[in-house]
Amino acid sequence: MSRSFNQQLDQHGAWRSNFARRLQWLSRWLTDNELLDQAVAERLRALEDQIRTSKVMVAFVAEFSRGKSELINAIFFAGYGRRIMPASAGRTTMCPTELGYDAALAPKLRLLPIETRLEPHSLAHWRERPTRWTELPIEVGDAEQLARAMGKVAEVRWVSKDEARALGFWNPETPDDNPVQDAEGRVEIPRWRHAVLNMPHPLLEQGLVILDTPGLNAIGAEPELTVSLIPQAHAVVFILGAETGVTRSDLSIWREHLITGDDSHDTRFVVLNKIDTLWDTLSSPAQIAQQIERQREGAARLLEVPLAQVLPVSAQKGLQAKIGHDAALLDASRLPALEALLGEGVLGKRETMLRLAVDAGMTALRTEAERLLKVRQRDLSEQALELQGLRGKNVSVIRHMRARIDQEHAEFEGSNTRILALRSVQGKLLREVYAVLGRTALKADMVKLAAALKRPGVKFNVRKVYGETFDALRNNLREVQATTAEIQSMLHATFRQLNAEQGFTLQAPAEPDLSGFEQELGQIERSHIHYLGVGNLIKLAQADFCDKLVRALASRLRLVNEAAMTEVERWSKGASAQIDAQLKERRRNFSKRIEAIERIQNAAGSLDDRLAEIAAQESHLAALQERLHEFTSLIAQHGSQPPAAAAAIAGEQLRAA
Repeated sequence: MSRSFNQQLDQHGAWRSNFARRLQWLSRWLTDNELLDQAVAERLRALEDQIRTSKVMVAFVAEFSRGKSELINAIFFAGYGRRIMPASAGRTTMCPTELGYDAALAPKLRLLPIETRLEPHSLAHWRERPTRWTELPIEVGDAEQLARAMGKVAEVRWVSKDEARALGFWNPETPDDNPVQDAEGRVEIPRWRHAVLNMPHPLLEQGLVILDTPGLNAIGAEPELTVSLIPQAHAVVFILGAETGVTRSDLSIWREHLITGDDSHDTRFVVLNKIDTLWDTLSSPAQIAQQIERQREGAARLLEVPLAQVLPVSAQKGLQAKIGHDAALLDASRLPALEALLGEGVLGKRETMLRLAVDAGMTALRTEAERLLKVRQRDLSEQALELQGLRGKNVSVIRHMRARIDQEHAEFEGSNTRILALRSVQGKLLREVYAVLGRTALKADMVKLAAALKRPGVKFNVRKVYGETFDALRNNLREVQATTAEIQSMLHATFRQLNAEQGFTLQAPAEPDLSGFEQELGQIERSHIHYLGVGNLIKLAQADFCDKLVRALASRLRLVNEAAMTEVERWSKGASAQIDAQLKERRRNFSKRIEAIERIQNAAGSLDDRLAEIAAQESHLAALQERLHEFTSLIAQHGSQPPAAAAAIAGEQLRAA
């Protein structure tokens, strides 16, 4: 029997939580055994954050009155025994609504007034300005109060045509898309621009984020949805009416906003909702099934998606069946098939990415920690040889060896100037990286793009302008890649010299590969080129729309640049951490050698005692290395297991080890 999306998300969340606990345990073990240098600690933190805070976003997109909010109720909120999202006849969700959970915030509904559209700021900007939002506390256990609060997203205002035009809801050049005026010439618009619900629902606590988007007009008027939020969703559920099939407005949403030109088609699901409208008592079940199948085939053909990704559903009957525990009705609603496909498509892809991160993280962590263990083993071997050479020697020889150790120590500390010079040059080159990928440079690129888009008239060359902008952004990444190659070459040369002179075992970490960020830029560019088709030329003639588009684009591009900078910074810190760790080990080695000589000089311990201590330490290091391999292999194995199997494995194995 297939598992529902809820069940699969629960198992996915349990797998992530269990894995995060194992990483914390490993961190404590590494700390207790002094194997947690800066590079290892940062890698562990990054991996733990990625596993624990990883979000799964599912965007629900549809034209008005397709049953989108009812579908969200049926899949996610049936446990409340009533509708939570407003889902009455006609228009319900009037503004984009995000549902998620952040434990640092109180449960509440935040509403951004529609008037903020009159100011030149993106949604990302307003997210950081809590005073501009209207906040409503919610009672999580009170379904009635929660439903009343969510009813706010359906609120509207009646405004003059001029105000509607200023807010982006009226365009005289596209009269067919304008809302209907009332007897007084007023226009109905949403009261709110964006809504964010923070609620400790079991699924939201596991990292699920639901994005509920209104119809075509609202999507087109808020570029940040199509530029940032929808493209970042791990899955998009596009809802059609089973009785109407693909309408012209449905096709506009699909072609202009959901087909991005990248390889995300396997996470675009099409739902033919309201199949219960085809349940006709005058038709046989076979005839009804044939009619539904024809609608599926027609939708798949028009939208150019595999038939398997077009699912017929009755959200209303599915919700009713779940609340009434009616298994036969639930089966007839076909909701379980959609839930299963969502789980396999969305979570399956996300789990694969996390498992790859686990594999790479454990391999790199083991390499870093083993390097420290090998340095200690080598130092112990050198100490043992040094002490064995003192057998039968007189006091003057021992005193001479103490003086030689002091001299070696002084020479070692004097060699730090080369390391300081390396860090100085490395820091200078990294500042160049930050200058190329920083906000100032990105802002300059966006200013050029905005200036080109604001030229009067219809912009038939908009694709060329976008192409030039993305070429510049790609060149920035290539410039940074060249800089990292220069740093890498310097690291190799300096590390070789230090290894030869100081007996270190330094090895430059693998140079960061920024090609993935180039590919991400390519995906964003392709989605925009498709989005900026002929159908949007009129909108692009409007300065305020172009401003919104550039701001939304800048917000997303900033994330790409910041991720690239984080990758470069992590690589740089890894190289520095290696040096710091081996400097620390070498200083500890000098202290141990001096301590051993002093003990022998003061007759506080014999050579045999000290050699026995060293032998015991060597055995301990060998055991640590074996444990390290065992623990990291166990964690990597846990990460490679499906969540259902991994969640069933408690922490006894690791704790017992």
